[in-house]
Amino acid sequence: MKSDSLGQLILTGVPGLELDSETAALFRRVQPGGFILFGRNIQSARQLRKLIDDLRDLSEIEPIITIDQEGGRVSRLRLIGNEPPNAQQLRDRDDVALVRQHGEITGRLLRLFGFNLDLCPVLDISFDDEADNSLRGRCYGKTVEQVNRLAGAFNEALRGQGILSCGKHFPGYSAATIDAHHDLPKIERTRAQLDEQELAVFRHFVPSVDSMMICHGWYPCFDPARRPASLSRRIVTELLRDEFQFEGLIMTDDLDMGAILNEYGLEETIRLAIEAGNDWVMICHRVASIDEVYRTLGKLPSGQIEKALASVARSKTKLQPPHEFSESAFKTIDATIWNLRVAVLGEEEAARRSPEDGKRSPVETY
Repeated sequence: MKSDSLGQLILTGVPGLELDSETAALFRRVQPGGFILFGRNIQSARQLRKLIDDLRDLSEIEPIITIDQEGGRVSRLRLIGNEPPNAQQLRDRDDVALVRQHGEITGRLLRLFGFNLDLCPVLDISFDDEADNSLRGRCYGKTVEQVNRLAGAFNEALRGQGILSCGKHFPGYSAATIDAHHDLPKIERTRAQLDEQELAVFRHFVPSVDSMMICHGWYPCFDPARRPASLSRRIVTELLRDEFQFEGLIMTDDLDMGAILNEYGLEETIRLAIEAGNDWVMICHRVASIDEVYRTLGKLPSGQIEKALASVARSKTKLQPPHEFSESAFKTIDATIWNLRVAVLGEEEAARRSPEDGKRSPVETY
């Protein structure tokens, strides 16, 4: 195992709108396998493309560059353009053609900026559209069939534009009654209940998503002792990798969320995440800590590390280069987003500003 390849197992956030010299030096030294961008990284179309070009330039191995661009409030790029409809709005229309159009436009938009992975579609079934668990507005269906049909249309169209996809939040987060950004939810579903609903969706998508994100819920039916799915070998390796035969990239949800920070120190978190079978550890906000993450990875058994490195490398063989950037190309795509918004919501509703417009949540990961 080459020690200089360990950074490939890290998906890291980026502190600001541009790379300062200290952050650039850190990234050159650690060589993260991927970068995730948030609202704090987005000011204008041209600035965003330059930031992504700079991240690619300092990477010795082509990086995965990702974002949460789902639609609705979880659309980072609405800070510089129109807000696409969310999954629930599309679900209410129940028009597969509109969902497919949303996926195609999203893929074109991301390729223009240089992204190559979108952290969606959300594959959770909505049991309660008003539940306070961070999923409000983000679910494509209330049944297995509806999620499979609508999220499937988005996923196929997104990938058709050369953007990798990510199914989330495995093994099914919708029964959570609290938000994992703040604390660890206990999800008291039986294995039979999960098999009939949540896991039926994820099993359906195993052949067609490029990656899976593991949530921070605790499932006593798998782990009687208190442990989040993201750090559970029973869920990540035995269920997703072995039983479901998923061959794509497996990543944790953000390890800077309260569900993790309240329970574990950083070194223990990284050790448990890789031991569980994750290929990528996601550090969105404690960017300066990726040096410590790198050192921790160097202490772990080589067999675990080699498996994860091989999975990351396989995923990177699918990466497509960015499209040529221009302001006019961005404006053209942005206009199609507005047209889609009108088609889904109607002109009057589309023109209303979202309650979240102009606000950036202090917690930016979903």
